[in-house]
Amino acid sequence: MSKKIPSHYLKVKEKHPEFIEAVEKLSEATKEAGPLDQKTAHLLQLTASVSARSEGAVHSHTRQLMQMGADPMEIRHAIILLSSTIGFPNVMAGLTWANDIIDSFQE
Repeated sequence: MSKKIPSHYLKVKEKHPEFIEAVEKLSEATKEAGPLDQKTAHLLQLTASVSARSEGAVHSHTRQLMQMGADPMEIRHAIILLSSTIGFPNVMAGLTWANDIIDSFQE
């Protein structure tokens, strides 16, 4: 894993720029629509991504959190909090995906 945006995302952005621009604008608009700060918004999106078992989204939100200076323990704690809701195996998968990115920032 690396700190950069995945090549697949960049390829889709190159081939379908209007689509990716719309997705990015939607993301910005939803974050600006309420009182939550950016870090809290990403932590919520991270936990939803773990719950949906979306490895790519977990990577993306973990990467963005790390880039904004989140502590790895905050990220891991947000995922661990899901234990009684989504179950231990799903939490372990989410931690593995988050650690893929966290580890790349600590190298």
